[in-house]
Amino acid sequence: MEPVVATLLDRHLSMAQEWFPHQYVPWSRGRDYEGPLDGVAWQDAQSALSPVAKSALVLSVLTEENLPVYHHRLAANAPRGGAWDAWVHRWTAEEDRHGTAMLAYLHTTRAVDPVALERARMRYMSTPPHPDDLPSDPLHGLAYVLIQELATRVAHRNTGLNCGESVCARLFARVAQDENLHMVFYRDLYAALLDLVPDQAMAGLWRAVKGFRMPGRTIPGFAEMNARVALAGWYDLEIFHGDVLTPLLRTLRVHERTDLGPEGEHHRAELLTHTERLHRTAVRLRERRPAALAQER
Repeated sequence: MEPVVATLLDRHLSMAQEWFPHQYVPWSRGRDYEGPLDGVAWQDAQSALSPVAKSALVLSVLTEENLPVYHHRLAANAPRGGAWDAWVHRWTAEEDRHGTAMLAYLHTTRAVDPVALERARMRYMSTPPHPDDLPSDPLHGLAYVLIQELATRVAHRNTGLNCGESVCARLFARVAQDENLHMVFYRDLYAALLDLVPDQAMAGLWRAVKGFRMPGRTIPGFAEMNARVALAGWYDLEIFHGDVLTPLLRTLRVHERTDLGPEGEHHRAELLTHTERLHRTAVRLRERRPAALAQER
């Protein structure tokens, strides 16, 4: 697959646009904090963001900050000096900008409690990741990264659209552009694998979809923040099904493939059954949302 990776890397480099995190941070809003600089301590009234936006941003920045874990797993399968090695390091460099920009935005605008954020970051990054977030099987792992990149792009896009703050919206739109190019790289690489080893690749895709969870489940307070974002309709199971899973399976031509053996056919059938089950569950959750929102109030 090295020639395919090399071609996709060259295409990515021709499409990727240079940008600078410092240009997306409203530094003029910043003030010194308490501590050695004897500034002003953070208070909740200083934040211009809603509770939903705060949850979405905390989940986003902590997930992005945990990049070293994902780099380690991807790099472990990369021969030194090859195209895959070059891609993993380029991907890491681009992803690192996301956490840098988000963290600077949160600190400068006093959007969230910086002490609580740093403590959560330390706990999260000091905790071993959930095994399902880092599959050891290469095809399963690659399929997971593919789904995760598209899901992250959609989540960042929706955060920007719904956050109610123009600078935050611009930053998250910029990050979502990067995530889209990353998704396209992994998508087209996985499409090539489906052509090369269709049965094995279909099995990897099935395993990734069946067990997929957004990264960050070991973040302190993850369940509560994730539920708040889902209840607000920013990113929930229905969005995952409609904006992530459905278009991805369509682009990979999962439904119409004719090159599968018995094992591949079995995993495709399981995958499509699971996808339909997710859709039914998503519809039920949407129907229950008004009552859940009323209870929240």
